[in-house]
Amino acid sequence: MRRARRRSAALLAALLLACGARAPAAGADAQAPRVQHLKITILSTMLADRATLGEWGFSALVEADGHRILFDTGAHTDVVLKNARELGVDLSTIPEVVLSHHHSDHAGGFMTLRRSVMARSPSALATTHVGLGIFYPRTSGIPLVEGNTMIRIRDEYEATGGVFVVHGGPVQLYDGIWLTGPVPRRHPERNWSESVRVRTPAGLVEDNLPEDMSLVCDTDRGLVVLTGCGHAGVVNIVEYSREVVRPARIHALIGGIHLFSASDDTLSWTAGKLAAVGVDNLIGAHCTGIETVLRFRHDLGLDRAHAVVGAVGASFELGRGIDPGLIAQ
Repeated sequence: MRRARRRSAALLAALLLACGARAPAAGADAQAPRVQHLKITILSTMLADRATLGEWGFSALVEADGHRILFDTGAHTDVVLKNARELGVDLSTIPEVVLSHHHSDHAGGFMTLRRSVMARSPSALATTHVGLGIFYPRTSGIPLVEGNTMIRIRDEYEATGGVFVVHGGPVQLYDGIWLTGPVPRRHPERNWSESVRVRTPAGLVEDNLPEDMSLVCDTDRGLVVLTGCGHAGVVNIVEYSREVVRPARIHALIGGIHLFSASDDTLSWTAGKLAAVGVDNLIGAHCTGIETVLRFRHDLGLDRAHAVVGAVGASFELGRGIDPGLIAQ
């Protein structure tokens, strides 16, 4: 009964918040307000810099026009927490989280981070945006074993007073700050494990991570796209972002785009599609792959100042560009 009451309260709060966000019609107005001040700092990825810790995971802090959003929470329970302290990031001043998808390398630190800030600031990390499908049951051939830890985490988080806001489509959270919601798979970019099944309203099907979503900031210089793993496919994500927000070039592409094991043909096709749109800056972190970054640097006509392998502590700042840190410079 208590759990039902908590969930009902959380659902009501989520609906109220979702109603307050701005859903698009057929793309943003060309004169709509854009983000003027933006900094994205990587808090978790495989390449560690100085005294930070590396892991197979991803997390980044988004600071945009006074709004602070934590995008993904890394894999291990304590890595983002330790890296935030090392980098001087105060997690207690961040009210919102975005989880790009349900995989543990993006949600592993979620509850540790929420609990770490509750005493000082109950509202910190208390609202979490997710894509529709993130709570669907998963199986990898063992019917009695639930593969989606977000189902358990949902109850734990809501018990702390946290609220999940589920997005079934694109939404503008604040002026110029968008979430894509689940991305249409118009191109057959297949970058997920084919051994997992997901139970959807349509039945048990291959798990292509239907909830996968990205964060997009609209700036005067173009769109800044932040991805977790990009399981929806980076070309699908970029094209959808330009359709939903506005058809601008990509000023920065940051995060994981899951091409570390892609074939040469796939890399060439992907680079060609991105080049046609235009990409000014690239921080390829997490599952992007080192070879992918080097190939894209060449194929997109970028140099080492504008295309780097992402490291913990690396950042992108609007008007200043990429600060790669020491190890990836």
